[in-house]
Amino acid sequence: MASGPALWLGLLLLVSLWGSSAPASLLRRLHEHIQRFQESSVLSLNLDTGAAALPKEGWLEQSLDPFNASDKRSFLQRYWINDQHWASQDGPVFLHLGGESSLGPGSVMRGHPAALAPALRALVIGLEHRFYGLSIPAGGLNMAQLRFLSSRHALADVVSARLALSRLLNVSSSSPWVCFGGSYAGSLAAWARLKFPHLFFAAVASSAPVRAVLDFSSYNEVVSRTLTSTAIGGSPECRAAVSSAFAEVERRLRVGGAVRAALRAELGACASLGRVEDRVELLEALQALVGGAVQYDGQAGAPLSVRQLCGLLLEGRGNGSRPEPYHGLRRAVQVVMHSLDQKCLSFSRAETLAQLRVTEPQVSGVGDRQWLYQTCTEFGFYITCEDPRCPFSQLPALPSQLELCEQVFGLSTSSIAQAVAQTNSYYGGLTPGATHVLFVNGDTDPWHVLSITQALGSSVSALLIPGASHCIDMAPERPSDSPSLHLGRQSIFQQLQTWLKLANEAPR
Repeated sequence: MASGPALWLGLLLLVSLWGSSAPASLLRRLHEHIQRFQESSVLSLNLDTGAAALPKEGWLEQSLDPFNASDKRSFLQRYWINDQHWASQDGPVFLHLGGESSLGPGSVMRGHPAALAPALRALVIGLEHRFYGLSIPAGGLNMAQLRFLSSRHALADVVSARLALSRLLNVSSSSPWVCFGGSYAGSLAAWARLKFPHLFFAAVASSAPVRAVLDFSSYNEVVSRTLTSTAIGGSPECRAAVSSAFAEVERRLRVGGAVRAALRAELGACASLGRVEDRVELLEALQALVGGAVQYDGQAGAPLSVRQLCGLLLEGRGNGSRPEPYHGLRRAVQVVMHSLDQKCLSFSRAETLAQLRVTEPQVSGVGDRQWLYQTCTEFGFYITCEDPRCPFSQLPALPSQLELCEQVFGLSTSSIAQAVAQTNSYYGGLTPGATHVLFVNGDTDPWHVLSITQALGSSVSALLIPGASHCIDMAPERPSDSPSLHLGRQSIFQQLQTWLKLANEAPR
C-alpha cells in the first residue's frame, strides 16, 4: 500500500504539534526532533521525483505473543519498502530495524542503509518496532499489554517479517539478508544475526549498546572528556565552565525565595522547585541538555553542537571580559527550548509520573512509557553523575531513577538488577559470539562504552570513528561531514562488499 508525501508530511506536523508541553526525557525529545528534521528533509528532497521514487508502506499481521501458539491475538506492524535499486530477486536485502520510536519512510530513502543500495543493488526494507510509532497493538499500554514488549518479542517479529516479506516480494531463498540498526535497534541487528544466523547473513550495528548496565555513570564520563576535545570545539575551559554553571544553579536552588523563582523562569522550569524531586527534574534536564550537545554533536537538526555550547558558556572571554557560565547555560536553554518549540525545559515529578502512567497510545512517536518499561525490565541505562569528577550536579542519583520503575510499573530495584543481568547472560554482553557483524561507533558518543569498539576475532569487526557522535554514520551525507566520517562510511561499504561476495560464492 503506497502513501502520498502530503500524508507523511501531515503526520510529521501532527507529531511536532502534539506534546509541545508534555513531560518527556529531554534526550528523547532531542532524538525525536532530530529524527523528524531529517525525515522532513528527506521527504522534501523527494517530492519532485515522482511517485515511482517514493517508498511503499505496508502492514504485517504479527502475533502478539509469538511464544504461545495458543494465543491467537495479533497486531499490525508497519514496514516500508524501497525497491528502486533492487536488480534481481536473488539480490541482497537490507533490513533497517526500528527502535524505541516511530520509523518513517526516510528509513529506506536516505542515509544508511538506503545510501548503500544503489551500488550494491539491494532491496531496502524498514520495519517499525512493536509498541512504537503506529505499530501499537490494540488494548493500549497497560501492564497486561506491555509484557509483550521486549527485545525478544521484537526479534521474533523480525524473523516473522523476514519470512513473510520473502514470500510477499518473491525474494529468492539465496538472497543474503543484512540487518541494520542504530542505538537500541543496532543491538537488535547484532542480536538478530547472533540468534538467527540461518536467516540473516550479516549485520551492521551502529552505536549499539549491547551491554546492559544499571548505573550508566560512564555516560557522563564520556561527556566530560568530550567537552575538552578541541577537535570538535571543546576545551578544558569549557568543561570548567559547565561545572561552574551547574554549581551556580545548585547555589541558587539552595538560596530559595526570589532567587530560586528567578532561576525557575530563566531556565524554563515549569515546576515550583519547592520540592526536592522537582529540583532533581530540572538538574536532570540540564544534564541532558549538555549531554545531548555531545551525543548529537554535528548532526542535522541538533539544536546545539559542542562548539556552540562552549561558545555560549565562554562568551566574553576573548574581549577581556570575565565569562559568566551560568548566563551561557541560560542562553543554551533558550536555544534548545526554541528549537524544540517547548514552553518548559523541565516539569514537576508529579507531572512526569502522570504522563508515564497514561496507558492510552499517544499521537507522538516518542514512546516514553514504553521505553521506560524496557529499561526497567531489560536494560537499565540510568545515567548518573555520582563520580566526583562529573562536571554536573551529583543529582539525580540512581535511587531516584529506579523509583520511577516502582512508581510507574510496581517493579522493585532487585528485579531491575536481575533483569539487566539476565539480558547480558542471554545476549552475551560485550562478547556476543556472533559472526559477520560490524559494530560502528563514534568516540565522542557516550554510548560507545557499552558497545564493541575492537574486533573480536576475524568475523566480528569494529569501527571506531574519531569525532563521530551517536549513529551519525547512518545519517544522510552532508558537505560538513568530517574526513573521518567519510572514511568510516567507506569502510562500512567495503565490509558489505566483502560479505556479499562471500554470500555469492557460497553453495546455493
